[in-house]
Amino acid sequence: MAKKLRGFSDRTIAWLFISPTIILLLAINIFPLIWAVKLSFTNYRANRPNAEVKDVGLRNYERVLGDTDIWLAMQATAHFVFWTIVLQTLIGFSLAYLIDRKFRGHAFWTTIILIPMMLSPAVVGNFWRFLYQPQIGLFNYIISFFTGIEPSSFDMLGSVSLAPWAIIIVDTWMWTPYVMLICLAGLRSIPNYIYEAAEVDRASAWRQFWSITLPMALPFIMLAVLFRGIENFKMFDMVVLLTGGGPGSITEVASITLKREAFESWRTGRSSAFAIVLFVAVFGLANIYVKALNKVKQR
Repeated sequence: MAKKLRGFSDRTIAWLFISPTIILLLAINIFPLIWAVKLSFTNYRANRPNAEVKDVGLRNYERVLGDTDIWLAMQATAHFVFWTIVLQTLIGFSLAYLIDRKFRGHAFWTTIILIPMMLSPAVVGNFWRFLYQPQIGLFNYIISFFTGIEPSSFDMLGSVSLAPWAIIIVDTWMWTPYVMLICLAGLRSIPNYIYEAAEVDRASAWRQFWSITLPMALPFIMLAVLFRGIENFKMFDMVVLLTGGGPGSITEVASITLKREAFESWRTGRSSAFAIVLFVAVFGLANIYVKALNKVKQR
């Protein structure tokens, strides 16, 4: 084998090793995307595979962009993404900053904090459904202890105003440790000599935070925001486990609407158009955000 490879350059050998992975990724990701684009211009229904497939042009896209229910789902998704990112970033960075102080027992508390993100979403969803039970759930009793409200007087998952926040709380609890890890990596990457120089200049701890810590950790914070934003935009499992999109359709995010279009209404062409619209939206926003992230890194 070694003799046969001697005639190849290092570049060729490298391509030989990575080409199977590239082909597999193309088959898994690119082909379904191309197929979805093709279906989005047709009236194809997956439950009628033998029916005549007709080209409908941009009709599916017009219906998607003009559908009130889809826009409501997009609003619910935007609300969910915004608040989960805000809470996870603030809490995650605060925890990372505290752990970076390396107080006694910080390794133990780091392990405890990481437990939620190690659990299966199914386990987390069912666990929090039990906590949210109005009669026996611990969450209601904790709120009652601090506010004096009767525990059974409100239902986190059954209230139109509270259900979105119930999902936000669960997602924040589960994925804040992920943000914390990325922020902690950023804090640990800051050289100590910079802080030593600041102390020589008699800079206060507050001044060091705003002039050294936050600016140098900002690229890592923005990276965590990017990862969580993309993941939360396609949130599906936790919403299904906790509310199923209810009460009514107040927590019906875009992924649930897409699933209902594709596998309940069986409007495959229209659901494909919706999927392409979502892909373009996420790709466009992510591209703009990455450009901003690169500018921050170059400062």
